[in-house]
Formats: sequence, structure tokens, C-alpha cells
Amino acid sequence: MRLCPGARARQTAATAIRSRPTAGRKFTTQAPNQVWLADLTYIPTGEGWLYLATVLDLFTRKIVGRCMRPTLHVETALDALQMAIERQRPAPGLIHHSDRGIQHAAEAYR
Repeated sequence: MRLCPGARARQTAATAIRSRPTAGRKFTTQAPNQVWLADLTYIPTGEGWLYLATVLDLFTRKIVGRCMRPTLHVETALDALQMAIERQRPAPGLIHHSDRGIQHAAEAYR
């Protein structure tokens, strides 16, 4: 959603350079912990916004990591990822896919 109609969103050099060609790709998986999908959801409340970061296992369709905070910072996404890693202990080779939003593209998250 754009706050200013007609304004164009700009892609920063950091996300343009480090982006992987996964857009439009159809992921297939044969077992849990092979492909994880990360996303952020904005939840309106009577006191403002809450931000929910989730990590979903594509095979099981279960949320393996989550974090909710009243502020939108990279730590929210990072804590959800850390929870998923600690709980699932994935083997090397895991594919992690996100929309490359600012939180997921941040140096600390990578």
C-alpha cells in the first residue's frame, strides 16, 4: 500500500544486488526443514499496530518460528528465524525464502 498515490517505490542497491532469483519460482520439497518461507504481518489493534514475523515450513505448512512486537525492527524477524533454527535444527542446504523486505534484507538477518 502506498501512502502517496502516484509515488513510486524505489529498490535500494542493497536489495537489488543481494536478491536471489527466486521470485516466481515454484518450490518443491520432500521432507520437513528443506524450504522455509518468512513473512511479516501487520496487525491493527485499538492501541496501534502489532507486527508478527513468522517462518513457515513449506512441507508441513506449520509455523516453526514466530515473534510479535509493537515495533517493526529487524530483531522481530531475526527472533522468529532464531526460534525456528533452535526448534528445528535444520541440516545444511535449507532454502530460506522471503519477499526481501527491509527486515529480511538487513545485514543482521542474513
